[in-house]
Amino acid sequence: MRSSAAPYARMIGAGFRRYSSYRQATVAGLFTNVVFGLLRVSVLFAMLDGRREIAGYDPARSATYVWLGQGMLATVVLWGQHEIGERVRTGDVVVDLSRPWNLQLALLAEDLGRAGYAVLTRFLPPVVFGALFFPFLWPGQGLTWLLFPLSLALAVGVSFSARFLLALSAFWLLDNRGPVSLYGMSAGILGGLIVPLAFFPDWVQTVLWLTPFPCLVQAPIDVFTEAGSPLIPLAYQLAWFGILYLGGRLAMLGAVRKVVVQGG
Repeated sequence: MRSSAAPYARMIGAGFRRYSSYRQATVAGLFTNVVFGLLRVSVLFAMLDGRREIAGYDPARSATYVWLGQGMLATVVLWGQHEIGERVRTGDVVVDLSRPWNLQLALLAEDLGRAGYAVLTRFLPPVVFGALFFPFLWPGQGLTWLLFPLSLALAVGVSFSARFLLALSAFWLLDNRGPVSLYGMSAGILGGLIVPLAFFPDWVQTVLWLTPFPCLVQAPIDVFTEAGSPLIPLAYQLAWFGILYLGGRLAMLGAVRKVVVQGG
């Protein structure tokens, strides 16, 4: 069973079905995304204040940046940890570890199913709304339409791997809400959600691109808006996904030797 891909394929479907049951939450989240998208577009347009562009961001690219970012919020997941962290705290993770599969890969498959549902309900609607009512920068090359979904999938993979590592820290910290909160506060700013990374000084951009945070938002947006060669952000995302996934794998090997039950 360990070598079979069937259980992991079923986990993708399970993740999709699970999150599709939260219809009211989906509608509420979508409404909130659109409202905050309008606020963010207004702020960026006010910053332009008649100027042609700022750091390469003209009105069309600014609006595209905002609506792609709003759509990726629920798709990529920048805040919060994976629920496996709570299962570690309660000790229920013992059941997960006893199952005859690769737990990390199974949870990644489930997260891909969740992301697939989010693309349909939380990503496409804000992007369509933004394209209808604001200037929008569509890709000029056909290849971009293939590379952007790949970049978005890698962003989901990097996000999952980072949140999985944070969740596993509960094996050693017992209560890992501190690191999770710190990650949540950092991801939006350092990942390029709040403002484009191009707005930062050059040396700050260099430092940030040495971290995994731009993989989450800025890299997919750069691929979609064709800001330079798409191979650079894609290679960067792939490298960080491999590093973080391997880190999660190594952490799992250490965690299974330190199963601590705290509470019930």
